[in-house]
Amino acid sequence: MKRNGPIVITGFMGCGKSKVARELALRRNVVMVDLDDWITRRVGRNPAQLINEAGEPAFRGIETNALRELLQSGEAGVIALGGGAWIEGANRELIDQFSCTSVWLDTPFEICWERIVASEEDRPLGRTREEAQARYDRRKPIYELAMVHIALSSEASGDNLISLIEAQLNADER
Repeated sequence: MKRNGPIVITGFMGCGKSKVARELALRRNVVMVDLDDWITRRVGRNPAQLINEAGEPAFRGIETNALRELLQSGEAGVIALGGGAWIEGANRELIDQFSCTSVWLDTPFEICWERIVASEEDRPLGRTREEAQARYDRRKPIYELAMVHIALSSEASGDNLISLIEAQLNADER
């Protein structure tokens, strides 16, 4: 099934969405947009600040509006979603409406948790291992709805990973 919209990268926090999206966009010579960064530029506060100040439901509304605006602009060839963006049905509907190809980076929780702990970034929805693990377990069945599933391991190198994604995307476009 050939889709003509952007490629949308989804997965749990710390799975590598932004890095993979950047590399994939470079390889395809298209613009990459990190939705969290886009929201930060538009609203003047990052997702963590918005969640801490107004709560997750309010942030999700801002996120959906931002995704709609970004998709309508047509400026992105690859979009890195925030970890919870794909979980919202309204966002999945937008992604489908704009003929996007969704790619799930299925990264084991242990790898995600190592990256979360090592990061300086405030992650209000994953402050403790138990909280993050529970969120990971709840979200996984929804991530599985993505069109392309890329199972990652600690051995996956950047170039090999991008080649694997492109091979799957090319196979799906036939």
